[in-house]
Amino acid sequence: MTFRPPLRIGPVRRFTRNLLCPVDLLSRPLLLKYTRDPAEAREEIRGHARLARHYRVPALHAHLRVPGGHLLAYERLPGGTDQGLLLDFFNTDKPSGDLHTYLDQLTTTYREVILTTAWSTDPAHVVRKLYWDRAAPGGRLDAYYAGKDFLVADSLIDVPVSRLDTYTLSVNGRRHRLDWAAALRWLRAHFATAEPVWAALTQGDPTDVNLAQPLAWFDYDTAGTNSIPGEFANFLWYASALGGWLVPTYNPSAFADHPATFAHVPANTPEIRRADVDHSTSTIHIDYTPQLSAPRRAAVTAYWNQLVLPVADHFWPGENLANLLRPYLAMRILGVYNLADLAPEDRLVLLARLAEAMSPTFDPTTYFCPLESPCPAP
Repeated sequence: MTFRPPLRIGPVRRFTRNLLCPVDLLSRPLLLKYTRDPAEAREEIRGHARLARHYRVPALHAHLRVPGGHLLAYERLPGGTDQGLLLDFFNTDKPSGDLHTYLDQLTTTYREVILTTAWSTDPAHVVRKLYWDRAAPGGRLDAYYAGKDFLVADSLIDVPVSRLDTYTLSVNGRRHRLDWAAALRWLRAHFATAEPVWAALTQGDPTDVNLAQPLAWFDYDTAGTNSIPGEFANFLWYASALGGWLVPTYNPSAFADHPATFAHVPANTPEIRRADVDHSTSTIHIDYTPQLSAPRRAAVTAYWNQLVLPVADHFWPGENLANLLRPYLAMRILGVYNLADLAPEDRLVLLARLAEAMSPTFDPTTYFCPLESPCPAP
């Protein structure tokens, strides 16, 4: 007979400001989450309760105050090295049949819950953490960019972002204008209005590390009534840019249990072909090739066709989805990482992506999928 100790503690992992630790207590698999922020812990508990009514989530067995923070004990779902997350479906060369089945289930669940729980409401009633709070005075936009200036791309394009409005940007042969200060003002003003938004019950931060397989949802401090366009922009930007490229590059410790991620970073990293300035015509030339692995393209395509379009047809028939998504996408580009802290090449691509998103010609059907992908136009 094999003796099993009553308590086994696994490795501690850091995710943003939180710590996670797998524990076996009397043969019961648990996942302990430690957070220092009491307000965030309260939102996590409330969000879990809200989400559990409509989505599959691990059971929350207990929560208690501990020195310096709060400890939450969750049911631990099956997993392992390179197993248990949507991310692991992406860390392959080709989309599998299991991925397509998963995406069908994911989009069906979201579609049904969103259409059931949606309502038009004052922004004061939605979860504000990822958008409204970051645009508010003293929020992340101010912390990152207020009163600060930096180069578009050190040693590549030595033009300060504050002077971008005096240049034409030629991005992959298309002419754009990007007024840095005006873009920040517009974002702050957009998220300061009381104009009603369509919102529904969602997890709020649908990344490939917050979605388990078999399908379940993790991380609940943004769970609740979320802006529907904000939910869409979050998934699409994470799947097409953050998850396969920027987060593994700048937060590699988050993938300690999913090391296969790193082998696929090159397949998701944009390639810069040209970056120079013609001062005689005040033109900045940026040519880059957006890259997205086949599994991630499949996810973006399914999400767009099976969730975004049907929901948009229901709530915004005939409206331009570019206008609905633009402020949320711009906030995800600017409000996750401080662009000034990134490598010059990465900053350059993100500024080009911001210019494309802010353009009147912004087309989400090609923006989130490289041109070689099978994303059809609506």
